[in-house]
Amino acid sequence: MAVKLRMTRKGNRHNPFYRIVAADERSSRDGKYIELLGTYDPREEPAVVTIKMDRVDYWKSKGAQVSQTVNEIINREIVVQK
Repeated sequence: MAVKLRMTRKGNRHNPFYRIVAADERSSRDGKYIELLGTYDPREEPAVVTIKMDRVDYWKSKGAQVSQTVNEIINREIVVQK
């Protein structure tokens, strides 16, 4: 089973809210996931991001691939924390 760290969309139309999850790459975008790793709310200014970095590091160490969007969000959060 190949695992990907990616985003699932929640919220109503015109009110997007995203969850950052570890999911099997074969599952659908909003389908089942293995673990919830964080959230991303682009409606706030600045965008509100919460990420469990220890769990992200765990999944990366197990060989999980990170989607481009999630990778950008993680890198942005690392810069903000420093």
